[in-house]
Amino acid sequence: MELKPTMVVVGIILNKMKNWIINHKTSIIVALTGAIFGFLYWYFIGCSSGSCAITSVWYRTMLYGAIMGWLVGDFVKTTSNKKSNED
Repeated sequence: MELKPTMVVVGIILNKMKNWIINHKTSIIVALTGAIFGFLYWYFIGCSSGSCAITSVWYRTMLYGAIMGWLVGDFVKTTSNKKSNED
């Protein structure tokens, strides 16, 4: 079987994606957790009047939770990397 240039390019892209996911797994896990908690917040607490900018719609609350989760996960990863470099 002959490798075509497009197959090589796709292989390179998939390899880079896999490495990116492995390097950011903490942030991804915490962002998914934040999205779940955002949905739970909307479902159980939410906004009864519908005039709240973030909590009036479920997907905005999930997005906000995911962004906050990503930031927390990235902070934790950065802090743990700094501590391991100091040792």
